[in-house]
Amino acid sequence: MKKLFRIKGEGSMLGGVCAGLAEYLDIDVTIVRLLFVIAIITPVPAIIPYLVMWIIMPVKHTVPTLTA
Repeated sequence: MKKLFRIKGEGSMLGGVCAGLAEYLDIDVTIVRLLFVIAIITPVPAIIPYLVMWIIMPVKHTVPTLTA
């Protein structure tokens, strides 16, 4: 069973909510971020659900990878 997590670490930006949603839905994180930006531009109050998810969703930490 899939679980919804915020993903902190490599690939996350603010709170890791978009990265967590993208992993849960098995889609690219860029698509989720673009949809969120579009939702902010429209009159729909998208920032409030984002902040609520940021507070409620548990955190899943990722290990940073080293590149040469």
